[in-house]
Order: sequence, then C-alpha cells, then structure tokens
Amino acid sequence: MSEGEQPVLGQRALNRALLERQWLLRRVERSVPEALSHLVGLQAQATPSPYYGLLARLRKFDPDEVGRMLEAREAVRMTLMRGTVHLALPADAAWLRPLVQVVIERGHNGAFGRRMGGADTAELGRAAEALLGEEPLAARELGRRLVERGIGEDPEAIGNAVRVYAALVQVPPRGIWGKGGRALYMPFEQWTGVGLDPSPAIDELIRRYLAAFGPASVKDIQNWSGLTKLKAQVERLRPRLLSFRSEDGVELFDLPDAPRPPADTPAPVRFLGEYDNVLLGHADRSRIIPADFPWKAMLAPGHFFNNLLVDGTLRATWWVERDGKRSATLAIRPWGKLTKAERDEVTVEAEALIEFAGQEAATRAVRFEPPVP
Repeated sequence: MSEGEQPVLGQRALNRALLERQWLLRRVERSVPEALSHLVGLQAQATPSPYYGLLARLRKFDPDEVGRMLEAREAVRMTLMRGTVHLALPADAAWLRPLVQVVIERGHNGAFGRRMGGADTAELGRAAEALLGEEPLAARELGRRLVERGIGEDPEAIGNAVRVYAALVQVPPRGIWGKGGRALYMPFEQWTGVGLDPSPAIDELIRRYLAAFGPASVKDIQNWSGLTKLKAQVERLRPRLLSFRSEDGVELFDLPDAPRPPADTPAPVRFLGEYDNVLLGHADRSRIIPADFPWKAMLAPGHFFNNLLVDGTLRATWWVERDGKRSATLAIRPWGKLTKAERDEVTVEAEALIEFAGQEAATRAVRFEPPVP
C-alpha cells in the first residue's frame, strides 16, 4: 500500500468490527446503564426488542432491572433517532432529542403536515405540557383535548404533533417486561428532572455513533441519526479520525482507539429483537444483512418476527407462539439450510431464550420451520 493510501476493509472485517462494538462477539460483564450508554440507546417500538437485545449482549441480565430503571426514572422511552422510540438514559436523551428534533418534525410534517389546520406548534407544545402537568395522557386524548381548546381541527394529527413539539416520555408500566399498558405520556423534563441541552454538540453524536457502529461512512451516520448534511462536520473532525475504504470505494471513518478485530474472528449465534440497533445502524447494511435476504418469505403471518444472526450475518427469523400459560414455542425460520454445527448452536441459544421469553408457560419448546430456499 503506497503512502497516503487508505486501507481497505472487506465486508467480513466490517462485520466483525460492528459485532465487537455492539457487544455481539461475546456477552460482556456490563450493567444495563452501561449498555444503554455505549449503544446510544436501544430501539424500542416493540416492548420486548430491547430486552432481547440486552439478553444477547450482557452476561448477567435481569429484565427486572430495566423495569426498575423505568419506574425510578433512570431510563426513558421516547422518540429519538429517526423519529422512532428508543430506550435511553435521561442524560443521553437530554442532548440527543434537541439534535434530532428537526428529524422528528420532518417525519411528522410528511405524514400530517396538511392536517395540522394551521396550528401554532409552539402554543401546541406549551398547551400539551400544561395538560400533562395534571396527569399522564395518551396521544389520542391529548389531541382531542387540544382541539377542544381551539388548537387545530384534526385530533389524530394534533395527537401525533404533541410527541413532536413537546419532548415526551412514555411512562410505566409501558415498556416493562411482563406488564402491559397504554402509551401514556409525560414531559421529559418534568418526569426526569433533567433539562434538555440548549446547545448539544454534533461532535458528541458522531463520536458516540462511531464507537458503537464504526467504521462508517457519512451516509451511515446520517441514516442512523436521520440528520442530513453531516459531511462538513465529519470533515472538521477528520484530523481526529482514521479513514478507510470499503471494497466498493466508499470512505469510512473511525475512532483511532476503537477495536477492529481480525476478519476471521468467530462470531456466535445471537437471537435479536425486531428492531435491533445492529441491523439499522447503517445506510449500507450489507456488512450484516445479505443483499438478497428474502424478507417477504421470512415473515410470520400473525406474529411479530425477530432476527437471528449466524456467523455474524442475518440468516433466520424467529417468533414466539403462546397458548396462554400452557405453552410457549420458539419458532425459527432459516434462510437456506443450516449446517449441523450451526443448527446445534442455534438450538442451544434457542433453548436458553425460550426459558427467558416463555418463563410463564408450563411447557416450552423450540421448533425449526422448513428453510426458505
């Protein structure tokens, strides 16, 4: 390699670097708060997803710890990156939410902008926080009450807007393992006692992203955060970063001290939730999701399906079938035939997972579906 030429990282090297950053090459002796901090939150639209994600990453994981943190207001569920619900530490949400506010507004305007009826968004945010100062409310009820006060005309649009123009958290029991509950909201600052950062640093977002997802391109950072036009910010940080090239010539950036394990490092089987960070953190996801993965054929009608990594890449989907408290079955649908060694490793992980996911059931089982060719 000539002087000044950037090293090339192949797909397998990028895969192993990502798995190492995501704590998926081995389970680690870390706490839930440490995991939420390092991973910059966990995507949490579906209640079980972050629990499965933590189970895959932490050597000793107690789901009740997440519930305790939510009830003690040491963790929050709120709209953050890409306008999606994340489980995060209040200290991180305080600077992330202002940074991605423009992304959340853009998503709302695309879906509901024409239905806002000229509502003043600043007034809407203040009025929503005043209503929530009295009691937690669902978005639909908030929308109805605000329309009754003359703010907009469409309760659905206004109800969605309150989660955009006021920083709201979903309060427990929503999001607690083994419990149900509607999505009821309270203002972030009132709920946590933590103020939103008035001048959050984009440098912190880039650094934290690379620590958990790098090496990555500018487009990757933008895809994960939902922000645009980050090239200039990354260029400004170039002297403090390393740069590489992917096999197709895309420039990738990374932190100098970040781990980049050898491409032949073994990767264990890992069962992940429906929206795990590792699958959604890049614009180019080919380092972990095969380009020809047959998504439609891998769906499970009538079930929320989750994802399974074999040798570091997406190779199967899985879901849990329940019959009340009588039985729970973990169903696995592979893409292509698994080798005997792969199937044995999947079975060991699956049996441990169904003990976790189906602990309330009298009997638990694992079933392999016919592989999708």
